Amino acid sequence: MSYLDTTHDVYKEAALSPDIGLCCTTNPIWELPGLKIPKIMQEMNYGCGSTVHARDLTNNPKTLYVGVGGGMELLQFSYFNRQKNGVVGVDVVDEMLEASRKNFKEAETLNPWFKSEFVELKKGDALNLPVEDNSIDVAAQNCLFNIFKEEDLKKAIEEMYRVLKPHGRLVMSDPTCEQPMNETLRNDDRLRALCLSGSLPIKEYVKALTDVGFGTIEIRARKPYRILDPKHYPTNELIYIESIEVAAIKDPMPEDGPCVFTGKAAIYYGEDDYFDDKKGHILLKNQPIAICDKTAGALQSLGRDDIYFSESTFHYDGGGCC
Repeated sequence: MSYLDTTHDVYKEAALSPDIGLCCTTNPIWELPGLKIPKIMQEMNYGCGSTVHARDLTNNPKTLYVGVGGGMELLQFSYFNRQKNGVVGVDVVDEMLEASRKNFKEAETLNPWFKSEFVELKKGDALNLPVEDNSIDVAAQNCLFNIFKEEDLKKAIEEMYRVLKPHGRLVMSDPTCEQPMNETLRNDDRLRALCLSGSLPIKEYVKALTDVGFGTIEIRARKPYRILDPKHYPTNELIYIESIEVAAIKDPMPEDGPCVFTGKAAIYYGEDDYFDDKKGHILLKNQPIAICDKTAGALQSLGRDDIYFSESTFHYDGGGCC
């Protein structure tokens, strides 16, 4: 039995008998006017954060969500696109698709605006998405890509890249860790199915995205998630796992490499009203401005004593000069 078979069985069980402890979300449930989420959807919220961000979802974006769970994030995406088949949900587990269909019927009774037809559910594999090229504005996955081994992870990201329109966004929430997992953990199929043994250090996670061609990366949140300890897991040391929320944007790759936003900011405090590096970056006096890591390095190399650079916060909410 392969690790993908193990994953299929784990989530088949979770569809037939909801497992509240399967994954622990670190985000509060969205509370939006007129949006009510059925309890069963909350119990089947097998994710480690949220991929639903209002600023990604303007102008009725065609949205794809891979790994449907109980349908909660599909319902939330539908809130922003109330059109027939405006949201596409893909899952390889028949039982999870059927559970979502039932949950949508309950959601209809709680939400007068919602119709099940807003969501098109498709049987499909993240490694071979049943979606046309360049047809999606926002693609999302929550605690799914961490199950994949290296080659499969690359294929899954390539598939998301393929279906996105130019400048489309891939929004993800996944566990990450500071150091690579030991071999025993990496080869534990059950832990991989639970999104634990596939956790990557942030730099490797970002590199996997930029290697496929995403020209802009936004690290939007980084939060405590779990501890793997020697008493309960095959490890000799404590392993701290974080939940990370990332948006990868299908922008053209700049000649000098991707723009990766990790929450850095620059503040100019010199004698003039502003500083212009003549390369597209203008810093107004004493006005913090978000900058990508690449721009931070370029500005720091100027050796000026009138620009302050903050450390990475790993929380980025848009804007900036890049």
